[in-house]
Amino acid sequence: MIGLISATAAGAAARDRLAVAWPDRTRVYDGPVGEAVRAAFAECDQLVCFLATGAVVRLLAPLLGDKAADPGVVCVDEGGRFAVSLLGGHGGGANGLAREVGESLGAEPVVTTATDAVGLPGLDTLGLPYEGAVAAVSRALLDGAPVALEAEVAWPLPPLPFSARGEYTVRLTDRAGAPGEREVLLRPPTLVVGVGASRGAPVEEVVGLVEEALRAAGLSARSVAELATVDAKSGEPGLVAAAERFGVPLVTYSADELAAVEVPNPSGAPLAAVGTPSVAEAAALLRGGELLVPKRKSERADGRPAMATCAVVRRPGRGRLAVVGLGPGARDLLTPRAAAELRRASVLVGLDQYVDQIRDLLRPGTRVLESGLGAEEERARTAVAEARAGHAVALIGSGDAGVYAMASPALAEASDDIDVVGVPGVTAALAAGAILGAPLGHDHVSISLSDLHTPWEVIERRVRAAAESDLVVTFYNPRSRGRDWQLPKALAILGGHREPGTPVGVVRNASRPDGSSRVTTLGALDPATVDMMTVVTVGNTATRNIAGRMVTPRGYRWQGAGEEAR
Repeated sequence: MIGLISATAAGAAARDRLAVAWPDRTRVYDGPVGEAVRAAFAECDQLVCFLATGAVVRLLAPLLGDKAADPGVVCVDEGGRFAVSLLGGHGGGANGLAREVGESLGAEPVVTTATDAVGLPGLDTLGLPYEGAVAAVSRALLDGAPVALEAEVAWPLPPLPFSARGEYTVRLTDRAGAPGEREVLLRPPTLVVGVGASRGAPVEEVVGLVEEALRAAGLSARSVAELATVDAKSGEPGLVAAAERFGVPLVTYSADELAAVEVPNPSGAPLAAVGTPSVAEAAALLRGGELLVPKRKSERADGRPAMATCAVVRRPGRGRLAVVGLGPGARDLLTPRAAAELRRASVLVGLDQYVDQIRDLLRPGTRVLESGLGAEEERARTAVAEARAGHAVALIGSGDAGVYAMASPALAEASDDIDVVGVPGVTAALAAGAILGAPLGHDHVSISLSDLHTPWEVIERRVRAAAESDLVVTFYNPRSRGRDWQLPKALAILGGHREPGTPVGVVRNASRPDGSSRVTTLGALDPATVDMMTVVTVGNTATRNIAGRMVTPRGYRWQGAGEEAR
């Protein structure tokens, strides 16, 4: 929960704007400011104070305890111009909150944390549990001192200036052990603990068994990703509570799925009880990995039979492929999620002209693999190969990466050995539609007129179907120097089903500074004025030109029926 505190009417106005924008995330604290800050500090994960920074510092000073436990605090001036990350930039999430507040209120986020200031990801912001000398190692990275990365397990990390050797070390490991004086341990979630339990197994018995199994194998409980078991035990209180104790999900599989897993220690008891010869080992191994701890049973002090079993598997680190849509070109139409993925990636793959658009958003050290037009399959293969090597990869495309862009060839190459994340973007059709008015207000279709990958016969059949169905049509790739007859042909097909006065929108470089647009008609459009940087949107029989804008009604009775189109 985010506590919101203000002292004046101006501050309250900005506070209330944020409360309305985030109704499920915020709580307004009224009353005397000092009491409000103390209450919010004790009750909330984060605070946004609409007060002067000096006042907030004085109010917070007596409350400060441990930087790992204190809430993140953002201070917003009463004019709503700046959102200052004041306390808990990393541990309390105040840096990210300042950026969110800035986006919501139109304020400038002010982040002074050293790593953020120079574009380096903080070691305590990687989403992994960490131990050790974070401040000292971060300072070494900032100062350019050699910091070695010792990766005992593979895990995708954002770009950091690691060296082959150094006096300081970042160790990526799921092994137990204390960090050295100049060392940070990062704990990736590589361990899966399969668990089985008799009905009524106490949570203490389950937790004690898992902790002892990890301890005996020299493994860190902070690298446990999940507890896994059979569906029949999904509601077993001892297992549910154990997963909560470790702070991980309880994942369940059907008995048939588990029975299909080959295990070293099958047993007749679980087969009779739940329909599979193995629960703990099979649940841990089902998605692959190395069995580090074979099935073991709990030991009870009273000498009664064990009520819990467990097994531990290390799953291989998975690379990460984010397929990112950059939008139509304008920076303000690049989504925050896309920008975050660009900052997260250690490897960027893309068309050279798209890379140039967002190069300034990349963190220092990001490896850029760019190529020219016509190399889509090569870029897709490269991106997947880099992800399989364990990297965090961003594969970029214009508009939405899933629309005439890189998602299709990339996913055709990818298998289930990497994590894939799709990041949507604003398409050229949507950007052009917003410029033209509301041409896509009802059913519509996008058709590429490029026959480079699709035979013209197929394209023509789709155009005819759209014409006969009275769909609004947006043409991508309408015309190039070597391909100048397809657009006239497509317009002629539509002309067989629509009047010459049907509105047509022509938008070039939608949303970019050099963009242009016009609304004409199906009969008046000159295809020679169109190129590959243009999208052409042809209205349906209900589309009208109203005050120079294309409008397609949503299916309601047309208010202007009987009037001539203007």
